[in-house]
Amino acid sequence: MVSVMERVLPARLGTGFRWLLASSWLTNLGDGLAAAAGPLLIATLTRDPLLISLSALVGWAPPLMFGLYAGVLSDRHNRRTIVLVANAARAVVLAALTVMLLTGTLTVAMALVALTLRSVAEVFADNATSTLTPMLVGREDLMVANARLGTGFITLNQLAGPPVGAALIGLGLLWPFAAQLLLVLAGMVLVSRIALPPHGRRAAQAASAGRGGSAGRGGSGAVHELLDAFRWTIRHAAVRTLVLTILIFNFTFGAAWSVLVLYTQEQLGLGAVGFGLVTTIQGVGGLVGTGLYGAITRKVSLGVLMRIGLIIETFTHLGLALTHSPWVAGGIFLVFGAHAFIWGTTSVTVRQRAVPHELPGRVGSVNTICVYAGLVVGSVIGGLLATHWGVAAPFWFAFAGSAAFVVLLWRQLLHIAHDE
Repeated sequence: MVSVMERVLPARLGTGFRWLLASSWLTNLGDGLAAAAGPLLIATLTRDPLLISLSALVGWAPPLMFGLYAGVLSDRHNRRTIVLVANAARAVVLAALTVMLLTGTLTVAMALVALTLRSVAEVFADNATSTLTPMLVGREDLMVANARLGTGFITLNQLAGPPVGAALIGLGLLWPFAAQLLLVLAGMVLVSRIALPPHGRRAAQAASAGRGGSAGRGGSGAVHELLDAFRWTIRHAAVRTLVLTILIFNFTFGAAWSVLVLYTQEQLGLGAVGFGLVTTIQGVGGLVGTGLYGAITRKVSLGVLMRIGLIIETFTHLGLALTHSPWVAGGIFLVFGAHAFIWGTTSVTVRQRAVPHELPGRVGSVNTICVYAGLVVGSVIGGLLATHWGVAAPFWFAFAGSAAFVVLLWRQLLHIAHDE
Protein backbone atom coordinates (compact mmCIF):
# COMPACT_ATOMS: atom_id res chain seq x y z
CA MET A 1 0.00 0.00 0.00
CA VAL A 2 1.36 3.43 -0.97
CA SER A 3 1.89 5.64 2.08
CA VAL A 4 0.09 8.94 2.51
CA MET A 5 3.43 10.77 2.29
CA GLU A 6 4.20 9.12 -1.04
CA ARG A 7 0.81 10.16 -2.42
CA VAL A 8 1.13 13.73 -1.24
CA LEU A 9 4.83 14.17 -1.93
CA PRO A 10 6.24 11.42 -4.21
CA ALA A 11 9.85 10.46 -3.56
CA ARG A 12 10.67 11.09 -7.22
CA LEU A 13 10.36 14.83 -6.57
CA GLY A 14 13.55 14.57 -4.57
CA THR A 15 14.83 15.61 -1.16
CA GLY A 16 15.69 19.11 -2.37
CA PHE A 17 12.11 19.81 -3.36
CA ARG A 18 10.86 18.55 -0.01
CA TRP A 19 13.10 21.09 1.74
CA LEU A 20 11.80 23.78 -0.63
CA LEU A 21 8.17 22.79 -0.09
CA ALA A 22 8.50 22.82 3.70
CA SER A 23 10.18 26.23 3.55
CA SER A 24 7.48 27.55 1.21
CA TRP A 25 4.67 26.38 3.44
CA LEU A 26 6.22 27.94 6.56
CA THR A 27 6.95 31.29 4.91
CA ASN A 28 3.50 31.34 3.27
CA LEU A 29 1.95 30.95 6.72
CA GLY A 30 4.08 33.86 7.92
CA ASP A 31 3.03 35.98 4.92
CA GLY A 32 -0.59 35.12 5.68
CA LEU A 33 -0.19 36.33 9.25
CA ALA A 34 1.30 39.58 7.96
CA ALA A 35 -1.45 40.07 5.36
CA ALA A 36 -3.90 40.80 8.16
CA ALA A 37 -1.51 42.08 10.82
CA GLY A 38 0.07 44.86 8.72
CA PRO A 39 -3.11 46.83 7.94
CA LEU A 40 -4.48 46.17 11.43
CA LEU A 41 -1.27 47.51 12.99
CA ILE A 42 -1.56 50.77 11.04
CA ALA A 43 -5.29 50.98 11.82
CA THR A 44 -4.43 50.63 15.52
CA LEU A 45 -1.86 53.43 15.36
CA THR A 46 -4.03 55.84 13.33
CA ARG A 47 -7.57 56.23 11.98
CA ASP A 48 -6.50 58.42 9.05
CA PRO A 49 -7.83 56.65 5.91
CA LEU A 50 -4.98 57.97 3.75
CA LEU A 51 -2.34 56.59 6.10
CA ILE A 52 -4.18 53.29 6.34
CA SER A 53 -4.33 53.05 2.56
CA LEU A 54 -0.54 53.41 2.59
CA SER A 55 -0.33 50.07 4.39
CA ALA A 56 -1.62 48.53 1.15
CA LEU A 57 0.62 50.76 -0.97
CA VAL A 58 3.81 49.65 0.80
CA GLY A 59 2.95 46.06 -0.09
CA TRP A 60 2.16 46.82 -3.72
CA ALA A 61 4.85 49.37 -4.61
CA PRO A 62 8.01 47.25 -4.08
CA PRO A 63 7.15 44.62 -6.73
CA LEU A 64 6.52 47.47 -9.16
CA MET A 65 9.81 49.18 -8.33
CA PHE A 66 12.10 46.17 -7.90
CA GLY A 67 10.42 43.27 -9.73
CA LEU A 68 12.37 43.60 -12.98
CA TYR A 69 15.71 43.96 -11.21
CA ALA A 70 14.95 41.00 -8.94
CA GLY A 71 14.38 38.87 -12.04
CA VAL A 72 17.68 39.93 -13.61
CA LEU A 73 19.50 39.30 -10.31
CA SER A 74 18.04 35.80 -10.03
CA ASP A 75 19.32 34.92 -13.49
CA ARG A 76 22.83 36.18 -12.76
CA HIS A 77 23.68 34.92 -9.26
CA ASN A 78 23.20 31.94 -6.97
CA ARG A 79 19.48 31.76 -6.31
CA ARG A 80 19.69 29.98 -2.97
CA THR A 81 22.05 32.69 -1.72
CA ILE A 82 19.61 35.39 -2.87
CA VAL A 83 16.77 33.68 -0.99
CA LEU A 84 18.87 33.42 2.18
CA VAL A 85 20.15 37.01 2.06
CA ALA A 86 16.70 38.46 1.28
CA ASN A 87 15.06 36.46 4.08
CA ALA A 88 17.85 37.49 6.47
CA ALA A 89 17.06 41.12 5.66
CA ARG A 90 13.38 40.43 6.23
CA ALA A 91 14.19 38.80 9.59
CA VAL A 92 16.20 41.86 10.70
CA VAL A 93 13.28 44.16 9.85
CA LEU A 94 10.79 41.94 11.71
CA ALA A 95 13.09 41.76 14.73
CA ALA A 96 13.38 45.56 14.82
CA LEU A 97 9.61 45.93 14.46
CA THR A 98 9.04 43.47 17.31
CA VAL A 99 11.47 45.31 19.60
CA MET A 100 9.80 48.67 18.89
CA LEU A 101 6.39 47.18 19.66
CA LEU A 102 7.73 45.61 22.84
CA THR A 103 9.22 48.90 24.05
CA GLY A 104 6.26 51.03 22.94
CA THR A 105 8.40 53.25 20.69
CA LEU A 106 6.72 52.44 17.36
CA THR A 107 5.15 55.34 15.44
CA VAL A 108 3.01 55.25 12.29
CA ALA A 109 5.89 56.48 10.17
CA MET A 110 8.27 53.87 11.59
CA ALA A 111 5.70 51.13 11.05
CA LEU A 112 5.19 52.11 7.42
CA VAL A 113 8.96 52.18 6.84
CA ALA A 114 9.33 48.74 8.42
CA LEU A 115 6.49 47.27 6.35
CA THR A 116 8.02 48.78 3.20
CA LEU A 117 11.46 47.29 3.88
CA ARG A 118 9.90 43.92 4.62
CA SER A 119 8.03 44.04 1.30
CA VAL A 120 11.21 44.94 -0.60
CA ALA A 121 13.00 41.92 0.89
CA GLU A 122 10.03 39.72 -0.05
CA VAL A 123 10.27 40.78 -3.71
CA PHE A 124 13.80 39.39 -4.00
CA ALA A 125 13.08 36.30 -1.87
CA ASP A 126 9.89 35.41 -3.76
CA ASN A 127 11.39 35.99 -7.21
CA ALA A 128 14.41 33.78 -6.53
CA THR A 129 12.29 31.12 -4.80
CA SER A 130 9.99 30.88 -7.83
CA THR A 131 12.98 29.82 -9.98
CA LEU A 132 14.04 26.91 -7.77
CA THR A 133 11.36 24.34 -8.60
CA PRO A 134 12.41 23.75 -12.24
CA MET A 135 15.99 23.30 -10.98
CA LEU A 136 14.98 20.59 -8.51
CA VAL A 137 12.18 18.70 -10.30
CA GLY A 138 12.06 17.00 -13.68
CA ARG A 139 9.95 18.56 -16.42
CA GLU A 140 7.40 15.74 -16.26
CA ASP A 141 6.82 16.37 -12.53
CA LEU A 142 6.50 20.15 -12.60
CA MET A 143 2.70 20.03 -12.57
CA VAL A 144 2.65 17.90 -9.39
CA ALA A 145 5.31 20.05 -7.71
CA ASN A 146 3.55 23.32 -8.52
CA ALA A 147 0.24 21.88 -7.35
CA ARG A 148 1.79 21.11 -3.95
CA LEU A 149 3.26 24.62 -3.73
CA GLY A 150 -0.09 26.13 -4.77
CA THR A 151 -1.94 24.12 -2.14
CA GLY A 152 0.32 25.57 0.52
CA PHE A 153 -0.26 29.11 -0.75
CA ILE A 154 -4.05 28.80 -0.74
CA THR A 155 -4.43 26.95 2.55
CA LEU A 156 -1.76 28.72 4.59
CA ASN A 157 -1.38 32.16 3.00
CA GLN A 158 -5.01 32.73 2.04
CA LEU A 159 -7.09 30.58 4.42
CA ALA A 160 -5.26 29.98 7.70
CA GLY A 161 -2.78 32.86 7.96
CA PRO A 162 -4.99 36.00 7.91
CA PRO A 163 -7.49 34.99 10.63
CA VAL A 164 -4.66 33.67 12.82
CA GLY A 165 -2.73 36.91 12.29
CA ALA A 166 -5.81 38.94 13.18
CA ALA A 167 -6.38 36.80 16.29
CA LEU A 168 -2.76 37.26 17.38
CA ILE A 169 -3.20 41.03 17.04
CA GLY A 170 -5.94 40.69 19.63
CA LEU A 171 -3.43 39.17 22.06
CA GLY A 172 -0.89 41.92 21.41
CA LEU A 173 0.43 43.88 18.46
CA LEU A 174 3.86 42.24 18.50
CA TRP A 175 2.74 38.58 18.35
CA PRO A 176 2.00 38.16 14.62
CA PHE A 177 5.31 39.81 13.69
CA ALA A 178 7.26 37.73 16.21
CA ALA A 179 5.57 34.62 14.79
CA GLN A 180 6.46 35.62 11.23
CA LEU A 181 10.06 36.20 12.33
CA LEU A 182 10.29 32.63 13.66
CA LEU A 183 8.71 31.22 10.49
CA VAL A 184 11.11 33.15 8.24
CA LEU A 185 14.10 31.87 10.24
CA ALA A 186 12.82 28.30 10.01
CA GLY A 187 12.33 28.72 6.27
CA MET A 188 15.93 29.90 5.93
CA VAL A 189 17.22 26.80 7.69
CA LEU A 190 15.25 24.57 5.31
CA VAL A 191 16.41 26.41 2.17
CA SER A 192 20.02 26.18 3.34
CA ARG A 193 19.73 22.37 3.03
CA ILE A 194 18.98 22.55 -0.71
CA ALA A 195 21.75 21.71 -3.18
CA LEU A 196 21.31 23.38 -6.58
CA PRO A 197 23.00 22.58 -9.90
CA PRO A 198 25.41 25.22 -11.31
CA HIS A 199 23.58 28.29 -12.60
CA GLY A 200 23.79 32.06 -12.93
CA ARG A 201 26.61 34.17 -14.32
CA ARG A 202 29.40 31.91 -13.06
CA ALA A 203 27.93 28.86 -14.80
CA ALA A 204 27.35 30.89 -17.98
CA GLN A 205 30.94 32.13 -17.91
CA ALA A 206 32.25 28.59 -17.49
CA ALA A 207 30.12 27.33 -20.37
CA SER A 208 31.13 30.29 -22.54
CA ALA A 209 34.81 29.78 -21.73
CA GLY A 210 34.47 26.15 -22.76
CA ARG A 211 33.13 27.33 -26.13
CA GLY A 212 35.73 30.09 -26.40
CA GLY A 213 33.10 32.86 -26.30
CA SER A 214 32.00 35.67 -23.97
CA ALA A 215 29.47 35.45 -21.14
CA GLY A 216 26.95 38.01 -22.34
CA ARG A 217 26.25 41.69 -22.62
CA GLY A 218 25.94 42.50 -18.90
CA GLY A 219 23.64 45.26 -17.69
CA SER A 220 23.09 46.73 -21.14
CA GLY A 221 22.04 43.31 -22.42
CA ALA A 222 19.46 42.99 -19.65
CA VAL A 223 17.92 46.34 -20.59
CA HIS A 224 17.68 45.34 -24.25
CA GLU A 225 16.10 42.01 -23.32
CA LEU A 226 13.47 43.69 -21.17
CA LEU A 227 12.69 46.16 -23.97
CA ASP A 228 12.23 43.19 -26.32
CA ALA A 229 9.61 41.82 -23.94
CA PHE A 230 7.73 45.13 -23.82
CA ARG A 231 7.79 45.39 -27.63
CA TRP A 232 6.56 41.81 -28.06
CA THR A 233 3.72 42.36 -25.58
CA ILE A 234 2.55 45.53 -27.35
CA ARG A 235 2.49 43.78 -30.73
CA HIS A 236 0.61 40.67 -29.60
CA ALA A 237 -3.17 41.23 -29.52
CA ALA A 238 -4.09 38.62 -26.90
CA VAL A 239 -1.36 39.38 -24.38
CA ARG A 240 -1.61 43.15 -25.00
CA THR A 241 -5.33 43.02 -24.21
CA LEU A 242 -4.67 40.90 -21.14
CA VAL A 243 -2.06 43.20 -19.57
CA LEU A 244 -4.07 46.32 -20.50
CA THR A 245 -7.15 44.86 -18.81
CA ILE A 246 -5.16 43.92 -15.71
CA LEU A 247 -3.62 47.39 -15.52
CA ILE A 248 -6.96 49.21 -15.85
CA PHE A 249 -8.98 47.01 -13.51
CA ASN A 250 -6.32 47.12 -10.82
CA PHE A 251 -6.81 50.89 -10.62
CA THR A 252 -10.36 50.30 -9.44
CA PHE A 253 -9.57 47.17 -7.41
CA GLY A 254 -6.66 48.88 -5.67
CA ALA A 255 -8.82 51.86 -4.74
CA ALA A 256 -11.43 49.69 -3.05
CA TRP A 257 -9.16 47.09 -1.42
CA SER A 258 -6.70 49.67 -0.03
CA VAL A 259 -9.27 50.65 2.63
CA LEU A 260 -10.69 47.15 3.14
CA VAL A 261 -9.60 47.04 6.80
CA LEU A 262 -11.59 50.24 7.50
CA TYR A 263 -14.53 49.02 5.41
CA THR A 264 -14.87 45.78 7.38
CA GLN A 265 -14.69 47.64 10.69
CA GLU A 266 -16.79 50.72 9.98
CA GLN A 267 -19.34 49.63 7.36
CA LEU A 268 -19.66 45.95 8.27
CA GLY A 269 -19.09 46.38 12.01
CA LEU A 270 -16.50 43.58 12.21
CA GLY A 271 -13.45 43.47 14.45
CA ALA A 272 -9.89 42.44 13.74
CA VAL A 273 -10.72 38.74 13.38
CA GLY A 274 -13.51 39.64 10.96
CA PHE A 275 -11.02 41.40 8.70
CA GLY A 276 -8.84 38.28 8.66
CA LEU A 277 -11.85 36.13 7.82
CA VAL A 278 -12.52 38.23 4.70
CA THR A 279 -9.30 36.93 3.17
CA THR A 280 -10.16 33.41 4.33
CA ILE A 281 -13.57 33.57 2.63
CA GLN A 282 -11.94 34.73 -0.58
CA GLY A 283 -9.51 31.82 -0.30
CA VAL A 284 -12.41 29.37 0.04
CA GLY A 285 -13.94 30.90 -3.08
CA GLY A 286 -10.58 30.49 -4.77
CA LEU A 287 -10.54 26.76 -4.01
CA VAL A 288 -14.03 26.45 -5.48
CA GLY A 289 -13.04 28.42 -8.59
CA THR A 290 -9.88 26.42 -9.11
CA GLY A 291 -11.79 23.15 -8.83
CA LEU A 292 -14.41 24.27 -11.38
CA TYR A 293 -11.97 25.84 -13.85
CA GLY A 294 -11.49 22.78 -16.05
CA ALA A 295 -15.21 22.16 -16.45
CA ILE A 296 -15.92 25.84 -17.11
CA THR A 297 -13.26 26.26 -19.80
CA ARG A 298 -14.48 23.17 -21.65
CA LYS A 299 -17.78 24.98 -22.23
CA VAL A 300 -16.82 28.67 -22.27
CA SER A 301 -14.15 30.36 -24.42
CA LEU A 302 -11.46 32.40 -22.70
CA GLY A 303 -12.78 35.60 -24.27
CA VAL A 304 -16.30 35.03 -22.94
CA LEU A 305 -14.87 33.93 -19.60
CA MET A 306 -12.95 37.20 -19.40
CA ARG A 307 -16.12 39.19 -20.08
CA ILE A 308 -18.05 37.30 -17.39
CA GLY A 309 -15.22 37.81 -14.90
CA LEU A 310 -15.10 41.55 -15.40
CA ILE A 311 -18.87 41.82 -14.99
CA ILE A 312 -18.59 39.89 -11.70
CA GLU A 313 -15.82 42.20 -10.50
CA THR A 314 -17.83 45.30 -11.43
CA PHE A 315 -20.89 44.17 -9.49
CA THR A 316 -18.70 43.05 -6.58
CA HIS A 317 -17.80 46.70 -5.99
CA LEU A 318 -21.45 47.77 -6.27
CA GLY A 319 -22.63 45.11 -3.83
CA LEU A 320 -19.99 46.02 -1.25
CA ALA A 321 -20.75 49.74 -1.61
CA LEU A 322 -24.44 49.11 -0.87
CA THR A 323 -24.41 46.47 1.88
CA HIS A 324 -23.88 46.85 5.61
CA SER A 325 -24.53 43.16 6.29
CA PRO A 326 -21.51 40.95 7.06
CA TRP A 327 -23.44 37.94 5.72
CA VAL A 328 -24.19 39.57 2.37
CA ALA A 329 -20.63 40.84 2.14
CA GLY A 330 -19.35 37.36 2.97
CA GLY A 331 -21.26 35.90 0.03
CA ILE A 332 -19.88 38.60 -2.26
CA PHE A 333 -16.31 37.92 -1.09
CA LEU A 334 -16.83 34.19 -1.70
CA VAL A 335 -17.92 34.77 -5.31
CA PHE A 336 -15.15 37.30 -5.82
CA GLY A 337 -12.58 34.79 -4.55
CA ALA A 338 -13.72 32.25 -7.13
CA HIS A 339 -13.55 34.91 -9.86
CA ALA A 340 -10.06 36.03 -8.78
CA PHE A 341 -8.60 32.54 -8.99
CA ILE A 342 -10.32 31.79 -12.29
CA TRP A 343 -8.96 35.09 -13.62
CA GLY A 344 -5.47 34.20 -12.45
CA THR A 345 -5.62 30.78 -14.08
CA THR A 346 -6.92 32.32 -17.30
CA SER A 347 -4.11 34.86 -17.28
CA VAL A 348 -1.47 32.13 -16.96
CA THR A 349 -3.17 30.03 -19.66
CA VAL A 350 -3.21 32.91 -22.13
CA ARG A 351 0.47 33.66 -21.61
CA GLN A 352 1.46 30.00 -21.82
CA ARG A 353 -0.35 29.58 -25.13
CA ALA A 354 0.95 32.78 -26.67
CA VAL A 355 4.44 33.58 -25.38
CA PRO A 356 7.42 31.95 -27.18
CA HIS A 357 9.78 29.81 -25.12
CA GLU A 358 12.52 32.43 -24.96
CA LEU A 359 10.27 35.17 -23.49
CA PRO A 360 8.02 33.87 -20.67
CA GLY A 361 10.07 35.28 -17.78
CA ARG A 362 10.38 38.76 -19.24
CA VAL A 363 6.75 38.93 -20.42
CA GLY A 364 5.78 37.77 -16.93
CA SER A 365 7.71 40.77 -15.58
CA VAL A 366 5.77 43.09 -17.89
CA ASN A 367 2.55 41.57 -16.54
CA THR A 368 3.77 42.13 -12.97
CA ILE A 369 4.50 45.78 -13.70
CA CYS A 370 0.95 46.27 -15.00
CA VAL A 371 -0.53 44.48 -11.97
CA TYR A 372 1.25 46.61 -9.40
CA ALA A 373 1.14 49.90 -11.29
CA GLY A 374 -2.64 49.70 -11.17
CA LEU A 375 -2.67 48.72 -7.49
CA VAL A 376 -0.29 51.49 -6.43
CA VAL A 377 -2.18 54.28 -8.20
CA GLY A 378 -5.51 52.83 -7.11
CA SER A 379 -4.49 52.69 -3.44
CA VAL A 380 -3.68 56.42 -3.43
CA ILE A 381 -7.05 57.20 -5.06
CA GLY A 382 -8.85 55.00 -2.53
CA GLY A 383 -7.20 56.69 0.44
CA LEU A 384 -8.10 60.18 -0.81
CA LEU A 385 -11.71 59.22 -1.55
CA ALA A 386 -12.20 57.58 1.84
CA THR A 387 -10.68 60.60 3.60
CA HIS A 388 -13.17 63.02 2.05
CA TRP A 389 -16.32 60.92 1.50
CA GLY A 390 -16.13 57.86 3.74
CA VAL A 391 -15.11 54.20 3.38
CA ALA A 392 -17.83 53.37 0.85
CA ALA A 393 -16.61 56.02 -1.61
CA PRO A 394 -13.73 53.92 -3.04
CA PHE A 395 -16.17 51.10 -3.77
CA TRP A 396 -18.52 53.47 -5.62
CA PHE A 397 -15.53 54.73 -7.59
CA ALA A 398 -14.48 51.15 -8.34
CA PHE A 399 -17.97 50.28 -9.57
CA ALA A 400 -18.27 53.31 -11.84
CA GLY A 401 -14.74 52.93 -13.20
CA SER A 402 -15.08 49.19 -13.78
CA ALA A 403 -18.41 49.63 -15.57
CA ALA A 404 -16.90 52.24 -17.89
CA PHE A 405 -13.88 50.06 -18.60
CA VAL A 406 -16.03 47.01 -19.38
CA VAL A 407 -17.86 49.02 -22.04
CA LEU A 408 -14.62 50.35 -23.51
CA LEU A 409 -12.85 46.99 -23.53
CA TRP A 410 -15.85 44.81 -24.45
CA ARG A 411 -14.88 44.18 -28.09
CA GLN A 412 -11.17 43.85 -27.35
CA LEU A 413 -11.75 41.12 -24.75
CA LEU A 414 -12.37 38.51 -27.46
CA HIS A 415 -8.68 38.83 -28.37
CA ILE A 416 -8.07 36.83 -25.20
CA ALA A 417 -9.38 33.67 -26.96
CA HIS A 418 -5.94 32.70 -28.26
CA ASP A 419 -5.38 29.02 -29.00
CA GLU A 420 -2.04 28.93 -30.78
